[in-house]
Amino acid sequence: MFDKSDVTRNEFQLTRGQAKCGYDWWWHSFTGRNEKTGEEKPFFIEFFVCNPALSGGGDRPIFGQLKENREKGIKPSYLMVKVGAWGEDHAQLHRFFGWNKVMVKGKAPFSIEAEDCFLSERETHGRVVISKEEATAHPEYMCDSGTMEWNLKIEKKIPFNVGYGASKLFSFLQLFEMFWHAEGMKTIYEDKNWGKNFTSPWVWLSSNHLVSKITGKKLENSVFDIGGGRPKIAFISLPRKLLSAFYYEGRCFEFNFSKFWTMTRTRFTGYEQEDKIIWHVEQKTWNTQVVVDVECLKKDMILFNYEAPTGEKRHTRLWNGGNGVGTIKLYQNGQLIDEMEAKNIGCEYGEFDTYGPYQNTLDMQNDKKNI
Repeated sequence: MFDKSDVTRNEFQLTRGQAKCGYDWWWHSFTGRNEKTGEEKPFFIEFFVCNPALSGGGDRPIFGQLKENREKGIKPSYLMVKVGAWGEDHAQLHRFFGWNKVMVKGKAPFSIEAEDCFLSERETHGRVVISKEEATAHPEYMCDSGTMEWNLKIEKKIPFNVGYGASKLFSFLQLFEMFWHAEGMKTIYEDKNWGKNFTSPWVWLSSNHLVSKITGKKLENSVFDIGGGRPKIAFISLPRKLLSAFYYEGRCFEFNFSKFWTMTRTRFTGYEQEDKIIWHVEQKTWNTQVVVDVECLKKDMILFNYEAPTGEKRHTRLWNGGNGVGTIKLYQNGQLIDEMEAKNIGCEYGEFDTYGPYQNTLDMQNDKKNI
């Protein structure tokens, strides 16, 4: 079953070769409620580390997007604290630290700290301040202007443990280009990615705000999580693969291509309309099936910025949001278990080297079949 906690997968992973060409991040997203007005707003907090062995022991971060560094082939090296909020007044804010200012407790339970920014399994606090002048003068920061402070206790419920694909052995051997583990999908969403590069396409969908369309009742003990795109084992790409977990009122339904005995098959697309991004996912095993349709308004989303450990910035159109809405149909042995309405969906879609709107690949595949 996928709901097995394993905090060792949250350990610092950038050792051996990945210390010179690797990234490791701890991502948290949640919905906050204004105490006075009751207004809800989704937020995210991420601690992202890159190429620690290339820092030279310096106090300053090394930016891969600086022109002179690109010309010299100098790779990035830093801790980036990435925070912000989704919605019409959305923003992504970045604060960078050189490795001399970073303290990491690598083994479980992990912690990472730089000046007044701190993260562990149970709490996080910090402050990021970027002025308009600073953001304009430093495009290598890849962020907006603004201020965000936080001080949070963290409670994680219902992990998504993907199994042997993110095990210590596979991670030690660096078999996958990108690894994933979610220690908590509910209360606060927390996941961990590490590896040598990012996936393309890049897909993520998750929410615990689910209501049964059959009974009309809120599903208090349910959550889903979908991630992946194009995993790579060694130098071999596995096109259009996703890992998915559906925890439905205490029952586990998993769609995991790495568990070959389940015979998981996947079809998905992410594409743009004028005002929104749309996801469609269909997955089947030998006895279960799920169909997921999600959309999120572009005005509530952010074009996320990351540079890879290589110094490249190939995700030029990486849409990320926290206000997605959609429906989920879950089946077992051909019978509908439930049809659910989902809100507050964390959602992401992007492909390498893309500057124009994404097209519906499933429609294009169907058109080819009909020719």
